[in-house]
Amino acid sequence: MHSSSEQFEIRDLHTHSERDDLLHLNNASARETSLLTAQRFAQLIDTASIALFVPPSAALLLAFAHCDEYDGTHFGWFRRRMDRFIYVDRIVVGAAWRRYGLARMLYREVFQQTAQRDLGRVVCEVNVEPPNPTSDAFHSSLGFEEVGRATIDGGAKTVRYLCAKLEPRA
Repeated sequence: MHSSSEQFEIRDLHTHSERDDLLHLNNASARETSLLTAQRFAQLIDTASIALFVPPSAALLLAFAHCDEYDGTHFGWFRRRMDRFIYVDRIVVGAAWRRYGLARMLYREVFQQTAQRDLGRVVCEVNVEPPNPTSDAFHSSLGFEEVGRATIDGGAKTVRYLCAKLEPRA
């Protein structure tokens, strides 16, 4: 593990106009997320309740509230089963920036914003096929538990749906 994440700053992607490097960052991890055009990337950022990045282009996270107008397949799965949540659609950390705690730092911010909105849970999905053991271990360490599975793309991909419940606000 490298030095602490305290040297990094989370910024709001909604107000950041230089997005080309972040789009490249996303598309370099398309196997785990999905390939995006610049237009679709901008649309997702505009729609997302939470859109964060760590400069320069070290990491990004896009998350949607249950009430956002988002057409994602996995988001729809949660929307049909839960009433209030924040769905983490994608979190990407650049290869040169891994092991600095950036993903944990971004998730901590998502948990804080979810609690402030009194939404009760953070949800996401992780690939089972192709496997992503690093992501499995990471999400487990944050308190996520499996709440379902789905096989998509004609059997090419299987995902686990995960949920972390937040403590109710006092």
